[in-house]
Amino acid sequence: MTTTERPLVSTVRSEVRVVGAWRGAWLRVEGQWAWYRRYWTSNLYSSGLQPLLYLLAMGVGFGSQVEPGALTGGVSYVQYVAPALLVAGAMQLAVGESSYPVLSGFKWQKDYLSITATPITPGQVLGAHFLWIGLRSVLAVVVYAVVAAFFGAWTGPGVVVAAIVGVATGLACAAPVTAFAATTYDEGTRFAALFRFVVIPMVLFAGTFFPVSEIPLALRWLAWISPLWHGNELARGVTLGGLDLLPALGHAAVLVALFAVGGLLARHFFYRRLVV
Repeated sequence: MTTTERPLVSTVRSEVRVVGAWRGAWLRVEGQWAWYRRYWTSNLYSSGLQPLLYLLAMGVGFGSQVEPGALTGGVSYVQYVAPALLVAGAMQLAVGESSYPVLSGFKWQKDYLSITATPITPGQVLGAHFLWIGLRSVLAVVVYAVVAAFFGAWTGPGVVVAAIVGVATGLACAAPVTAFAATTYDEGTRFAALFRFVVIPMVLFAGTFFPVSEIPLALRWLAWISPLWHGNELARGVTLGGLDLLPALGHAAVLVALFAVGGLLARHFFYRRLVV
């Protein structure tokens, strides 16, 4: 290394030190927020409107024909499905933000490549991605919870904890999907299969609209391994009651483990794809 090259390397290293881990990630979030403020109307469907439509159709419409009983734990059907739809909406938003938008960052808009050409690292880009999903999910569940309250969907303040559960479930699902998207080069049918054979069946058969005990025993394990079922059980438990400590810890542990493993895989694939 020549004498003239050393000051340049030193300058680059000092710039890297200036952009700390949280600051680098937050700069990316600020960019996302600047875009969202301009185009938020195009995201109304995912920002709380989608689960509200489900609530109106299934909870209020179809639910008016369902008598409160053993199937719903003695509460009205709208109160039974409301917490699960909150979680399902957050999950669908998080998965949606972790599929095509992530691939776009690598392949189409290539903003991940331009960002990592600065002192911001792939790990910070990934951290910003999860922060942004968390913020979007908070906005979506708050909008949903407030509007659903006008339909008598909540029985008490447990909805606040259910909102936290919804955001946590969304992040738990976003992590492995982000890792999946980071390994995708030609989307083809990969994302279509993800939504068709994973996301939609989870919403329909993971205890969102009816207890998984109604599913044949031979297929019930498919619901049990679903992160959405764990989120549904937690959300219903904190809003309707009846959730014991050990099951709650078990459901939470599954979500944390899924986020941790998915996040580590996503970090590995982000670095592999962005560091040349």
